[in-house]
Amino acid sequence: MRTVRDVHARTVQAPAATVGALLDRLAGDDDPLFPVPVWPAMRFDRPLGVGATGGHGFVRYRVTAYEPGRRLRFGFPGGGHHAIEVAPLDAGSCRVTHVLEHRLTGARQAAWPLAVRWLHATVVEEILDNVERAATGTVRTPARRSRWVRLLNRVLWDRPTAVAVPSGARLARTAFARTDFQDAWQLPLPPGMPRDPDAWKGVLRGAFPEKGRATTADGGEILLGQDARHLDFRASILVESPAAGPDGRTAGHGGRVTLSTVVRTRTTGGRLYFAAVRRVHPVLARAMLRRTHRRLALAAPSAGEREWAARAPRAGYRHRTRP
Repeated sequence: MRTVRDVHARTVQAPAATVGALLDRLAGDDDPLFPVPVWPAMRFDRPLGVGATGGHGFVRYRVTAYEPGRRLRFGFPGGGHHAIEVAPLDAGSCRVTHVLEHRLTGARQAAWPLAVRWLHATVVEEILDNVERAATGTVRTPARRSRWVRLLNRVLWDRPTAVAVPSGARLARTAFARTDFQDAWQLPLPPGMPRDPDAWKGVLRGAFPEKGRATTADGGEILLGQDARHLDFRASILVESPAAGPDGRTAGHGGRVTLSTVVRTRTTGGRLYFAAVRRVHPVLARAMLRRTHRRLALAAPSAGEREWAARAPRAGYRHRTRP
């Protein structure tokens, strides 16, 4: 068994009270610090506080200590912890420190130096970037993702889940009186991802004409497609935002995007053609949705940028661009 200790710290030119207020929103629907949507969001089974259980991605932990505005400590099920602390330096600056101590057993002893160490370091540095950005509007030395981290990010990216054509995809469901094939693939839509269906039209490679669009109470749908002598097809891109629950928190923390396909064959040749195509269609549909999902996430503003943009006009700040 091996114990690792990893420390990251950043001096932020903002009062400790300002940074502490940001820390208190960690894991919330408007979390200004965790680097979403590029990395899986930190989520718990209840509001932030001692006893809350959750984690981010495949990493699980529990809140074991919480001093509002000052310190958070998370315990791992197998032992060890990670913690983040805000310490004032003077009236206008503070020190933010993240410490990880974890006992590695079994396969984790190999996974840490090969992958987890690099992913952990990148996520923590991007959290500190968001602290600095949200509090000051700029980051002096932004974190950079290495090629290895970018590869791991690509490999670990969420994969679409097969679902029934959603009830909200009304254009797809009513496109044809009769359909010979239909399927739908879905991915979560984390905070920061575009909610405009137009942004997702690039999921289909090729210029297919628009056949319709609709706006719903919680999102919108665009229908693309093409008609031919042998068959007609429609591809629906449905973007849905989550509904707020009784506690005011949003179910799903961001919404979802669904790519649905419906096909109507016209001739015997069309049926034979699609009998072959339908074997590769699911693979292509999943790949196109996943690729577009990751591309849009990587292009999205960071949590710190979203927070600064939201609070700067209210506070009368002048927006500072990324160096």
